[in-house]
Amino acid sequence: MATPQVTSPADRHDSLHRVREHERALDEVKKAYAALPPDRPVRLAKRTSNLFRTRSDTGSPGLDLSAMRGVVEVRPGTDGRPATARVGGLTTYEQLVDELLPAGYVPLVVPQLRTITIGGAVTGLGIESASFRNGLPHESVLQMRVLTGDGEVVTATPDGEHADLFRTFPNSYGSLGYVLDLDIELEPARPYVALRHERFDSVAALVEAVDEVTESRARDGDRVDFVDCVVFGPTESYLTLGRWTDHVEGQPRPSDYTGGSIFYRSIQQRRTDVLTAHDYLWRWDTDWFWCSRAFGAQNPTIRRLWPRHLLRSDVYWRIVAFENRHRVMARFDRLRGLPARERVVQDVEIPLDRTAEFVDWFLDEVPIEPLWLCPIELRDPAPWPLYPMRPGRRYVNVGFWSSVPIAPGAADGDVNRRIEDEVTRLGGHKSLYSDAYYDEASFGALYGGTAYAPVKRRYDPGGRFPTLYEKAVQAR
Repeated sequence: MATPQVTSPADRHDSLHRVREHERALDEVKKAYAALPPDRPVRLAKRTSNLFRTRSDTGSPGLDLSAMRGVVEVRPGTDGRPATARVGGLTTYEQLVDELLPAGYVPLVVPQLRTITIGGAVTGLGIESASFRNGLPHESVLQMRVLTGDGEVVTATPDGEHADLFRTFPNSYGSLGYVLDLDIELEPARPYVALRHERFDSVAALVEAVDEVTESRARDGDRVDFVDCVVFGPTESYLTLGRWTDHVEGQPRPSDYTGGSIFYRSIQQRRTDVLTAHDYLWRWDTDWFWCSRAFGAQNPTIRRLWPRHLLRSDVYWRIVAFENRHRVMARFDRLRGLPARERVVQDVEIPLDRTAEFVDWFLDEVPIEPLWLCPIELRDPAPWPLYPMRPGRRYVNVGFWSSVPIAPGAADGDVNRRIEDEVTRLGGHKSLYSDAYYDEASFGALYGGTAYAPVKRRYDPGGRFPTLYEKAVQAR
Protein backbone atom coordinates (compact mmCIF):
# COMPACT_ATOMS: atom_id res chain seq x y z
CA MET A 1 0.00 0.00 0.00
CA ALA A 2 1.22 3.51 -0.76
CA THR A 3 2.47 5.06 2.47
CA PRO A 4 0.72 8.37 3.20
CA GLN A 5 3.32 11.08 3.55
CA VAL A 6 4.22 12.38 7.00
CA THR A 7 4.20 16.14 7.15
CA SER A 8 7.51 17.88 7.80
CA PRO A 9 7.95 21.38 9.30
CA ALA A 10 8.29 22.72 5.75
CA ASP A 11 5.07 20.95 4.76
CA ARG A 12 3.29 22.42 7.77
CA HIS A 13 4.53 25.91 6.90
CA ASP A 14 3.32 25.47 3.33
CA SER A 15 -0.03 24.22 4.63
CA LEU A 16 -0.47 27.28 6.85
CA HIS A 17 0.37 29.53 3.90
CA ARG A 18 -2.25 27.76 1.78
CA VAL A 19 -4.86 28.16 4.48
CA ARG A 20 -4.17 31.89 4.81
CA GLU A 21 -4.29 32.42 1.04
CA HIS A 22 -7.49 30.40 0.80
CA GLU A 23 -9.18 32.50 3.49
CA ARG A 24 -8.14 35.70 1.71
CA ALA A 25 -9.57 34.36 -1.55
CA LEU A 26 -12.81 33.50 0.22
CA ASP A 27 -13.14 37.09 1.45
CA GLU A 28 -12.60 38.33 -2.12
CA VAL A 29 -15.40 36.06 -3.35
CA LYS A 30 -17.81 37.64 -0.87
CA LYS A 31 -16.83 41.10 -2.13
CA ALA A 32 -17.23 40.02 -5.77
CA TYR A 33 -20.72 38.69 -5.05
CA ALA A 34 -21.71 41.91 -3.27
CA ALA A 35 -20.61 43.89 -6.36
CA LEU A 36 -22.98 42.02 -8.71
CA PRO A 37 -26.17 43.83 -9.75
CA PRO A 38 -28.72 42.99 -7.03
CA ASP A 39 -31.64 42.86 -9.46
CA ARG A 40 -30.08 40.37 -11.88
CA PRO A 41 -29.93 36.55 -11.60
CA VAL A 42 -26.55 35.11 -10.67
CA ARG A 43 -24.78 32.33 -12.46
CA LEU A 44 -21.35 30.80 -12.10
CA ALA A 45 -18.60 31.82 -14.53
CA LYS A 46 -16.84 28.62 -15.60
CA ARG A 47 -14.70 27.85 -18.63
CA THR A 48 -15.67 24.17 -18.62
CA SER A 49 -18.94 22.36 -18.07
CA ASN A 50 -20.17 18.79 -17.94
CA LEU A 51 -23.81 19.79 -18.37
CA PHE A 52 -25.77 18.82 -21.46
CA ARG A 53 -28.47 21.42 -21.04
CA THR A 54 -28.39 24.41 -23.37
CA ARG A 55 -28.75 27.39 -21.04
CA SER A 56 -30.57 30.55 -22.02
CA ASP A 57 -28.38 33.65 -22.06
CA THR A 58 -29.52 36.01 -19.32
CA GLY A 59 -26.83 38.57 -20.05
CA SER A 60 -25.95 38.55 -16.35
CA PRO A 61 -22.29 38.72 -15.33
CA GLY A 62 -20.93 35.45 -14.02
CA LEU A 63 -19.45 34.99 -10.56
CA ASP A 64 -15.82 33.94 -10.79
CA LEU A 65 -14.95 31.34 -8.15
CA SER A 66 -11.73 30.16 -9.80
CA ALA A 67 -9.72 31.10 -6.69
CA MET A 68 -11.61 28.37 -4.81
CA ARG A 69 -9.33 25.70 -6.26
CA GLY A 70 -6.82 23.21 -4.96
CA VAL A 71 -6.11 21.13 -1.89
CA VAL A 72 -5.84 23.51 1.04
CA GLU A 73 -4.70 20.96 3.60
CA VAL A 74 -4.55 17.21 4.17
CA ARG A 75 -5.01 15.67 7.60
CA PRO A 76 -3.67 12.10 7.87
CA GLY A 77 -5.93 9.58 9.57
CA THR A 78 -5.21 8.71 13.22
CA ASP A 79 -6.68 6.33 15.80
CA GLY A 80 -8.85 4.56 13.27
CA ARG A 81 -10.23 7.80 11.83
CA PRO A 82 -10.01 8.35 8.08
CA ALA A 83 -7.71 10.89 6.50
CA THR A 84 -9.46 14.10 5.45
CA ALA A 85 -8.74 17.09 3.26
CA ARG A 86 -10.04 20.61 2.86
CA VAL A 87 -10.43 21.40 -0.82
CA GLY A 88 -11.76 24.29 -2.86
CA GLY A 89 -15.18 23.80 -4.39
CA LEU A 90 -13.96 24.60 -7.92
CA THR A 91 -11.17 22.01 -7.76
CA THR A 92 -11.41 19.53 -10.61
CA TYR A 93 -11.02 15.87 -9.82
CA GLU A 94 -8.02 15.87 -12.13
CA GLN A 95 -6.32 18.36 -9.81
CA LEU A 96 -7.47 16.46 -6.72
CA VAL A 97 -5.97 13.22 -8.03
CA ASP A 98 -2.74 14.96 -9.09
CA GLU A 99 -2.30 16.45 -5.60
CA LEU A 100 -3.58 13.59 -3.45
CA LEU A 101 -2.41 10.44 -5.22
CA PRO A 102 1.34 11.11 -4.74
CA ALA A 103 0.58 11.44 -1.01
CA GLY A 104 -1.11 8.02 -1.04
CA TYR A 105 -4.76 9.13 -0.99
CA VAL A 106 -7.78 9.52 -3.26
CA PRO A 107 -11.31 10.82 -2.69
CA LEU A 108 -13.76 8.04 -1.81
CA VAL A 109 -15.46 8.40 -5.20
CA VAL A 110 -13.70 9.88 -8.25
CA PRO A 111 -16.24 10.59 -11.04
CA GLN A 112 -15.27 9.49 -14.52
CA LEU A 113 -14.36 12.79 -16.19
CA ARG A 114 -11.32 14.90 -15.32
CA THR A 115 -12.96 18.32 -15.41
CA ILE A 116 -15.84 17.52 -13.06
CA THR A 117 -15.33 19.72 -10.00
CA ILE A 118 -15.86 18.44 -6.50
CA GLY A 119 -18.38 21.21 -5.88
CA GLY A 120 -20.18 20.17 -9.06
CA ALA A 121 -20.23 16.52 -7.98
CA VAL A 122 -21.78 17.50 -4.65
CA THR A 123 -24.39 19.93 -5.96
CA GLY A 124 -25.06 17.83 -9.08
CA LEU A 125 -24.19 14.28 -8.01
CA GLY A 126 -21.41 12.00 -9.23
CA ILE A 127 -20.73 8.29 -9.41
CA GLU A 128 -18.03 5.76 -10.18
CA SER A 129 -17.05 2.15 -9.67
CA ALA A 130 -16.37 2.62 -5.93
CA SER A 131 -19.98 3.73 -5.38
CA PHE A 132 -21.17 0.24 -4.44
CA ARG A 133 -19.17 0.65 -1.21
CA ASN A 134 -18.63 4.42 -0.90
CA GLY A 135 -21.96 5.78 -2.12
CA LEU A 136 -21.99 9.18 -3.84
CA PRO A 137 -19.42 12.01 -3.51
CA HIS A 138 -21.57 14.15 -1.20
CA GLU A 139 -21.63 11.32 1.35
CA SER A 140 -17.92 11.80 2.06
CA VAL A 141 -18.41 15.49 2.87
CA LEU A 142 -17.93 16.34 6.55
CA GLN A 143 -18.70 20.05 6.22
CA MET A 144 -18.85 22.68 3.51
CA ARG A 145 -18.87 26.44 3.33
CA VAL A 146 -21.57 27.73 1.02
CA LEU A 147 -22.11 31.19 -0.45
CA THR A 148 -25.86 31.72 -0.17
CA GLY A 149 -28.23 33.96 -2.10
CA ASP A 150 -28.09 36.75 0.49
CA GLY A 151 -24.30 36.95 0.16
CA GLU A 152 -23.47 35.21 3.43
CA VAL A 153 -21.01 32.33 3.77
CA VAL A 154 -22.38 29.62 6.06
CA THR A 155 -20.75 26.44 7.29
CA ALA A 156 -23.11 23.52 6.69
CA THR A 157 -22.62 20.29 8.66
CA PRO A 158 -24.80 17.20 9.23
CA ASP A 159 -25.82 18.65 12.59
CA GLY A 160 -26.17 22.24 13.68
CA GLU A 161 -27.66 25.48 12.51
CA HIS A 162 -27.38 24.77 8.79
CA ALA A 163 -28.10 21.03 8.72
CA ASP A 164 -31.09 21.72 6.46
CA LEU A 165 -28.77 23.17 3.82
CA PHE A 166 -26.32 20.28 4.24
CA ARG A 167 -29.04 17.69 3.51
CA THR A 168 -30.72 19.51 0.63
CA PHE A 169 -27.60 20.80 -1.12
CA PRO A 170 -26.87 17.55 -3.05
CA ASN A 171 -28.69 17.68 -6.39
CA SER A 172 -29.61 21.36 -5.96
CA TYR A 173 -27.41 22.38 -8.93
CA GLY A 174 -26.38 25.74 -7.51
CA SER A 175 -29.95 26.85 -6.88
CA LEU A 176 -29.31 27.11 -3.12
CA GLY A 177 -25.80 28.55 -3.26
CA TYR A 178 -22.24 27.81 -4.34
CA VAL A 179 -19.92 25.61 -2.34
CA LEU A 180 -16.63 27.41 -1.70
CA ASP A 181 -14.77 24.68 0.13
CA LEU A 182 -15.38 21.27 1.62
CA ASP A 183 -13.86 18.94 4.18
CA ILE A 184 -13.96 15.43 2.72
CA GLU A 185 -12.94 11.93 3.74
CA LEU A 186 -10.10 10.23 1.86
CA GLU A 187 -9.08 6.62 1.45
CA PRO A 188 -5.59 5.13 1.04
CA ALA A 189 -4.60 4.34 -2.55
CA ARG A 190 -2.28 1.72 -3.97
CA PRO A 191 -0.09 2.06 -7.06
CA TYR A 192 -2.14 -0.20 -9.35
CA VAL A 193 -5.62 -1.57 -9.98
CA ALA A 194 -5.98 -5.18 -11.15
CA LEU A 195 -9.01 -5.83 -13.36
CA ARG A 196 -11.06 -8.89 -14.24
CA HIS A 197 -13.65 -8.88 -17.04
CA GLU A 198 -16.43 -11.49 -17.04
CA ARG A 199 -18.76 -11.96 -20.01
CA PHE A 200 -22.49 -12.67 -19.65
CA ASP A 201 -24.97 -13.73 -22.31
CA SER A 202 -27.98 -12.03 -20.71
CA VAL A 203 -28.55 -8.82 -18.80
CA ALA A 204 -30.45 -10.73 -16.11
CA ALA A 205 -27.41 -12.92 -15.40
CA LEU A 206 -25.16 -9.85 -15.29
CA VAL A 207 -27.41 -8.09 -12.78
CA GLU A 208 -27.57 -11.23 -10.62
CA ALA A 209 -23.75 -11.28 -10.50
CA VAL A 210 -23.69 -7.57 -9.62
CA ASP A 211 -26.01 -8.28 -6.69
CA GLU A 212 -23.79 -11.09 -5.42
CA VAL A 213 -20.58 -9.07 -5.72
CA THR A 214 -21.97 -5.94 -4.09
CA GLU A 215 -23.28 -8.06 -1.22
CA SER A 216 -20.05 -10.00 -0.57
CA ARG A 217 -17.54 -7.44 -1.93
CA ALA A 218 -15.65 -10.42 -3.29
CA ARG A 219 -15.61 -12.77 -6.28
CA ASP A 220 -14.17 -16.29 -6.17
CA GLY A 221 -12.27 -15.41 -3.02
CA ASP A 222 -10.74 -12.18 -4.36
CA ARG A 223 -11.50 -8.83 -2.72
CA VAL A 224 -13.43 -6.38 -4.93
CA ASP A 225 -12.84 -2.63 -4.59
CA PHE A 226 -14.43 -1.45 -7.85
CA VAL A 227 -17.42 -2.64 -9.90
CA ASP A 228 -18.90 -1.47 -13.19
CA CYS A 229 -20.34 -3.07 -16.34
CA VAL A 230 -20.69 -2.50 -20.07
CA VAL A 231 -23.66 -3.82 -22.04
CA PHE A 232 -22.83 -4.12 -25.74
CA GLY A 233 -26.15 -5.75 -26.60
CA PRO A 234 -28.81 -8.17 -25.32
CA THR A 235 -26.45 -11.17 -25.46
CA GLU A 236 -23.09 -9.51 -24.74
CA SER A 237 -22.31 -7.73 -21.49
CA TYR A 238 -19.34 -7.59 -19.16
CA LEU A 239 -18.81 -7.28 -15.43
CA THR A 240 -15.54 -5.53 -14.61
CA LEU A 241 -14.12 -6.07 -11.13
CA GLY A 242 -11.15 -4.09 -9.82
CA ARG A 243 -9.00 -4.24 -6.71
CA TRP A 244 -6.17 -2.12 -5.38
CA THR A 245 -2.78 -3.84 -5.62
CA ASP A 246 0.86 -3.01 -4.98
CA HIS A 247 2.19 -4.94 -7.96
CA VAL A 248 1.71 -5.43 -11.70
CA GLU A 249 0.22 -8.91 -11.81
CA GLY A 250 0.26 -11.32 -14.75
CA GLN A 251 1.78 -8.97 -17.34
CA PRO A 252 5.14 -7.25 -17.81
CA ARG A 253 3.87 -3.70 -17.39
CA PRO A 254 0.57 -1.88 -16.78
CA SER A 255 -1.62 -1.36 -19.84
CA ASP A 256 -1.81 2.08 -21.43
CA TYR A 257 -5.14 3.25 -22.88
CA THR A 258 -4.19 6.91 -23.20
CA GLY A 259 -2.98 6.64 -26.81
CA GLY A 260 -3.57 4.07 -29.54
CA SER A 261 -5.42 1.45 -27.49
CA ILE A 262 -9.03 1.99 -26.44
CA PHE A 263 -10.14 0.85 -22.99
CA TYR A 264 -13.73 -0.18 -23.65
CA ARG A 265 -12.62 -2.41 -26.52
CA SER A 266 -10.14 -4.14 -24.22
CA ILE A 267 -13.06 -5.33 -22.10
CA GLN A 268 -14.16 -7.55 -25.00
CA GLN A 269 -10.64 -8.74 -25.72
CA ARG A 270 -9.04 -9.45 -22.33
CA ARG A 271 -9.95 -11.51 -19.29
CA THR A 272 -7.58 -9.69 -16.91
CA ASP A 273 -5.67 -6.43 -16.95
CA VAL A 274 -3.64 -4.07 -14.76
CA LEU A 275 -3.57 -0.26 -14.90
CA THR A 276 -1.76 2.31 -12.82
CA ALA A 277 -4.06 3.87 -10.24
CA HIS A 278 -3.94 7.16 -12.16
CA ASP A 279 -4.85 5.55 -15.48
CA TYR A 280 -7.61 3.48 -13.91
CA LEU A 281 -9.27 6.55 -12.44
CA TRP A 282 -9.25 8.23 -15.90
CA ARG A 283 -9.80 5.10 -18.03
CA TRP A 284 -13.14 6.48 -19.26
CA ASP A 285 -12.00 10.05 -19.82
CA THR A 286 -9.62 9.37 -22.73
CA ASP A 287 -12.46 8.37 -25.07
CA TRP A 288 -15.35 9.90 -23.09
CA PHE A 289 -16.36 6.30 -22.48
CA TRP A 290 -16.95 5.42 -26.18
CA CYS A 291 -18.32 8.75 -27.38
CA SER A 292 -15.05 9.78 -29.04
CA ARG A 293 -16.03 7.58 -31.99
CA ALA A 294 -18.53 10.30 -33.01
CA PHE A 295 -15.57 12.63 -33.65
CA GLY A 296 -13.52 10.07 -35.57
CA ALA A 297 -11.03 9.70 -32.71
CA GLN A 298 -11.30 5.91 -32.78
CA ASN A 299 -10.47 5.68 -36.48
CA PRO A 300 -6.90 4.25 -36.49
CA THR A 301 -5.64 6.75 -39.07
CA ILE A 302 -7.14 9.78 -37.32
CA ARG A 303 -6.05 8.50 -33.91
CA ARG A 304 -2.41 8.33 -35.01
CA LEU A 305 -2.62 12.01 -35.93
CA TRP A 306 -4.64 13.11 -32.87
CA PRO A 307 -2.23 14.43 -30.20
CA ARG A 308 -2.34 12.21 -27.15
CA HIS A 309 -2.80 15.15 -24.76
CA LEU A 310 -5.99 16.09 -26.66
CA LEU A 311 -7.59 12.67 -26.19
CA ARG A 312 -9.74 13.78 -23.27
CA SER A 313 -13.35 14.55 -22.48
CA ASP A 314 -13.10 18.34 -22.26
CA VAL A 315 -11.75 18.49 -25.83
CA TYR A 316 -14.71 16.46 -27.09
CA TRP A 317 -17.01 18.66 -25.02
CA ARG A 318 -15.71 21.76 -26.81
CA ILE A 319 -16.52 20.10 -30.14
CA VAL A 320 -20.06 19.39 -28.91
CA ALA A 321 -20.44 22.97 -27.65
CA PHE A 322 -19.32 24.30 -31.06
CA GLU A 323 -21.91 22.12 -32.80
CA ASN A 324 -24.62 23.22 -30.37
CA ARG A 325 -23.88 26.85 -31.20
CA HIS A 326 -23.41 26.59 -34.96
CA ARG A 327 -25.30 23.40 -35.98
CA VAL A 328 -22.77 22.62 -38.73
CA MET A 329 -23.37 18.84 -38.79
CA ALA A 330 -27.13 19.30 -38.38
CA ARG A 331 -27.22 21.48 -41.50
CA PHE A 332 -25.02 19.01 -43.36
CA ASP A 333 -27.32 16.11 -42.44
CA ARG A 334 -30.32 18.12 -43.59
CA LEU A 335 -28.69 18.73 -46.99
CA ARG A 336 -28.08 14.98 -47.25
CA GLY A 337 -31.76 14.32 -46.62
CA LEU A 338 -31.19 12.72 -43.23
CA PRO A 339 -33.75 13.14 -40.44
CA ALA A 340 -33.13 15.48 -37.54
CA ARG A 341 -31.81 13.80 -34.42
CA GLU A 342 -32.83 13.87 -30.78
CA ARG A 343 -30.10 14.01 -28.15
CA VAL A 344 -30.45 11.14 -25.67
CA VAL A 345 -27.75 11.77 -23.07
CA GLN A 346 -28.80 10.58 -19.63
CA ASP A 347 -27.78 8.74 -16.47
CA VAL A 348 -30.58 7.08 -14.54
CA GLU A 349 -30.63 5.25 -11.20
CA ILE A 350 -32.80 2.12 -11.23
CA PRO A 351 -33.40 -0.20 -8.25
CA LEU A 352 -31.13 -3.19 -8.78
CA ASP A 353 -34.03 -5.65 -8.80
CA ARG A 354 -35.64 -3.73 -11.71
CA THR A 355 -32.42 -3.02 -13.66
CA ALA A 356 -32.62 -5.99 -16.04
CA GLU A 357 -36.20 -5.04 -16.85
CA PHE A 358 -35.16 -1.46 -17.65
CA VAL A 359 -32.13 -2.44 -19.75
CA ASP A 360 -34.11 -5.01 -21.73
CA TRP A 361 -36.81 -2.38 -22.40
CA PHE A 362 -34.19 0.18 -23.40
CA LEU A 363 -32.41 -2.18 -25.82
CA ASP A 364 -35.76 -3.00 -27.45
CA GLU A 365 -36.97 0.61 -27.69
CA VAL A 366 -33.94 2.90 -28.07
CA PRO A 367 -31.23 2.29 -30.72
CA ILE A 368 -28.26 3.15 -28.52
CA GLU A 369 -25.42 0.82 -27.52
CA PRO A 370 -23.23 0.31 -25.48
CA LEU A 371 -24.65 1.14 -22.05
CA TRP A 372 -22.68 1.71 -18.87
CA LEU A 373 -23.89 0.16 -15.61
CA CYS A 374 -22.54 1.11 -12.19
CA PRO A 375 -23.98 -0.17 -8.88
CA ILE A 376 -24.62 2.20 -5.96
CA GLU A 377 -25.55 1.78 -2.35
CA LEU A 378 -25.82 4.85 -0.16
CA ARG A 379 -23.56 4.97 2.90
CA ASP A 380 -25.75 7.30 4.92
CA PRO A 381 -28.86 5.85 6.61
CA ALA A 382 -30.65 9.22 6.36
CA PRO A 383 -32.24 10.21 3.01
CA TRP A 384 -30.98 13.01 0.77
CA PRO A 385 -34.28 14.72 -0.07
CA LEU A 386 -33.53 16.16 -3.52
CA TYR A 387 -32.50 12.75 -4.89
CA PRO A 388 -34.51 10.38 -2.73
CA MET A 389 -32.85 6.99 -3.22
CA ARG A 390 -33.78 4.68 -0.37
CA PRO A 391 -30.98 3.96 2.14
CA GLY A 392 -30.30 0.25 2.38
CA ARG A 393 -31.53 -0.43 -1.16
CA ARG A 394 -29.16 -1.16 -4.03
CA TYR A 395 -29.42 0.77 -7.27
CA VAL A 396 -27.67 0.65 -10.63
CA ASN A 397 -26.74 3.72 -12.62
CA VAL A 398 -27.45 3.16 -16.31
CA GLY A 399 -25.67 5.63 -18.59
CA PHE A 400 -26.40 6.16 -22.28
CA TRP A 401 -25.01 8.99 -24.35
CA SER A 402 -25.88 9.40 -28.02
CA SER A 403 -28.67 10.60 -30.31
CA VAL A 404 -31.45 8.94 -32.25
CA PRO A 405 -33.23 9.92 -35.50
CA ILE A 406 -36.57 11.63 -34.98
CA ALA A 407 -39.16 9.38 -36.58
CA PRO A 408 -41.78 10.75 -39.01
CA GLY A 409 -44.60 12.28 -37.03
CA ALA A 410 -42.55 12.38 -33.82
CA ALA A 411 -41.10 15.43 -32.06
CA ASP A 412 -37.78 16.23 -30.49
CA GLY A 413 -37.93 15.05 -26.87
CA ASP A 414 -40.37 12.17 -27.38
CA VAL A 415 -37.77 9.47 -26.71
CA ASN A 416 -36.51 11.23 -23.60
CA ARG A 417 -40.05 11.55 -22.30
CA ARG A 418 -40.65 7.82 -22.77
CA ILE A 419 -37.43 7.09 -20.88
CA GLU A 420 -38.50 9.42 -18.04
CA ASP A 421 -41.84 7.60 -17.80
CA GLU A 422 -40.19 4.17 -17.70
CA VAL A 423 -37.64 5.25 -15.08
CA THR A 424 -40.44 6.60 -12.88
CA ARG A 425 -42.53 3.44 -13.37
CA LEU A 426 -39.64 1.33 -12.11
CA GLY A 427 -39.07 3.48 -9.03
CA GLY A 428 -35.93 5.18 -10.29
CA HIS A 429 -34.64 8.71 -10.84
CA LYS A 430 -32.58 10.36 -13.50
CA SER A 431 -29.71 12.76 -13.04
CA LEU A 432 -30.42 16.36 -14.01
CA TYR A 433 -27.26 17.30 -15.91
CA SER A 434 -29.02 16.89 -19.26
CA ASP A 435 -32.39 17.58 -20.87
CA ALA A 436 -35.45 17.03 -18.67
CA TYR A 437 -39.12 17.27 -19.65
CA TYR A 438 -41.15 16.93 -16.43
CA ASP A 439 -44.02 19.25 -15.63
CA GLU A 440 -43.45 21.26 -12.46
CA ALA A 441 -45.74 19.19 -10.22
CA SER A 442 -44.22 15.88 -11.29
CA PHE A 443 -40.73 17.30 -10.90
CA GLY A 444 -41.45 18.49 -7.36
CA ALA A 445 -42.82 15.09 -6.38
CA LEU A 446 -39.74 13.30 -7.73
CA TYR A 447 -37.04 15.71 -6.54
CA GLY A 448 -37.99 16.69 -3.02
CA GLY A 449 -40.09 19.78 -3.65
CA THR A 450 -41.59 19.88 -0.17
CA ALA A 451 -38.13 19.74 1.43
CA TYR A 452 -36.62 22.13 -1.12
CA ALA A 453 -39.06 25.05 -0.83
CA PRO A 454 -38.36 26.11 2.80
CA VAL A 455 -34.60 25.81 2.34
CA LYS A 456 -34.77 27.88 -0.83
CA ARG A 457 -36.70 30.57 1.04
CA ARG A 458 -34.22 30.58 3.92
CA TYR A 459 -30.98 30.74 1.95
CA ASP A 460 -32.04 32.61 -1.18
CA PRO A 461 -34.86 34.90 0.01
CA GLY A 462 -34.31 37.36 -2.85
CA GLY A 463 -34.35 34.70 -5.57
CA ARG A 464 -30.83 35.53 -6.80
CA PHE A 465 -30.39 31.97 -8.08
CA PRO A 466 -32.82 30.23 -10.46
CA THR A 467 -34.88 27.47 -8.85
CA LEU A 468 -33.97 23.83 -9.37
CA TYR A 469 -36.88 23.40 -11.79
CA GLU A 470 -35.87 26.49 -13.73
CA LYS A 471 -32.32 25.17 -14.02
CA ALA A 472 -33.02 21.51 -14.72
CA VAL A 473 -36.08 21.71 -16.98
CA GLN A 474 -36.34 25.29 -18.22
CA ALA A 475 -32.54 25.61 -18.67
CA ARG A 476 -32.28 29.05 -17.12
